[in-house]
Amino acid sequence: MSDKIDYRDAGVDIDEGARAVEAIRSAVSSTHRPEVVGDIGSFGGLFSATTFKDMEDPILVSGTDGVGTKLKLAQILERHDTVGIDLVAMCANDIVTCGAEPLFFLDYIASGKLKSKQMKQIVDGVAEGCCQAGCALIGGEMAEHPGVMDEADYDISGFCVGVVDRPQMIDPERVADGDVVLGLASSGIHSNGFSLVRRAVTDGLSKRELQRKRKELGGVSLADALLAPTRIYVRSILEARKVGLDLHAVAHITGGGITENLNRALPDTCDARISLGSWDVPPIIDYVVEAAGLDVHEALTTFNMGIGMCVICAATDADALKTQLTADGETVYTIGSIVEGDGKVVYAHD
Repeated sequence: MSDKIDYRDAGVDIDEGARAVEAIRSAVSSTHRPEVVGDIGSFGGLFSATTFKDMEDPILVSGTDGVGTKLKLAQILERHDTVGIDLVAMCANDIVTCGAEPLFFLDYIASGKLKSKQMKQIVDGVAEGCCQAGCALIGGEMAEHPGVMDEADYDISGFCVGVVDRPQMIDPERVADGDVVLGLASSGIHSNGFSLVRRAVTDGLSKRELQRKRKELGGVSLADALLAPTRIYVRSILEARKVGLDLHAVAHITGGGITENLNRALPDTCDARISLGSWDVPPIIDYVVEAAGLDVHEALTTFNMGIGMCVICAATDADALKTQLTADGETVYTIGSIVEGDGKVVYAHD
């Protein structure tokens, strides 16, 4: 008869998993809204629907995403406290584009070897992202995959649910010739394009080289510039609507850049004419674009180029909306206008 093999021998440490759950408990609780029912540890996350009771026609809006290969850089640098913010941002920024308020969030973390301290750093970041987005972290999963993933490797994904009253939904069909396009500044590369970033910039660099401050980045290290968490625009967008400002359309600028995301907020009868040079591009993006040898077209379809969210409004509302968004902490640029067309993003050197 063969020797006995228990779960720990097979590579799964149940006790460490229990320690990880306890380590994240306070972070999870810090995100709770009044509608949250119960605590982590149940088989399902519970959330009261009382939020919907005064709505005429409540529409649930959901989004799911990950952080991609930016995680590899976090693992090399052993800095896991910001990728959770990225995770929430990628989901919550998506659902707010139709005017939905994010309500709750769930995460999934798969690792080769579960380490409670590392899990706490990751979930602390998720909790911080949830607080920034105003949603509750009501559940999740931490899975250990020995033999499938390397011990130092992990991947994370998230799922966000929000709600909007149908009559209040932001509808791109309202976009019209003469509207203005406002661009909200990004915090850097955010969480898209990192396979190219790693190939062009970070592969082969030591941890020390990644942490060295660089004059071309304004005295910031590659590590700090590349791991800067994705900006969460939820509260700014919702507050603008709360004070009565009229947003015709909103676009979250992710993979594909302005070119392949702003067009998703356009009707078939309009183009967005974007004025190149009308906003500031973060040094880290210029650095990566140059290192990769990208031309302008390639850069604009790969990175956000310094604009993390676009908002389209009537020209008569542009100044008020810009003032409101600025007051809420956003750096806002007037980057273009809406013209007759067929649903494309076009660029001009004004």
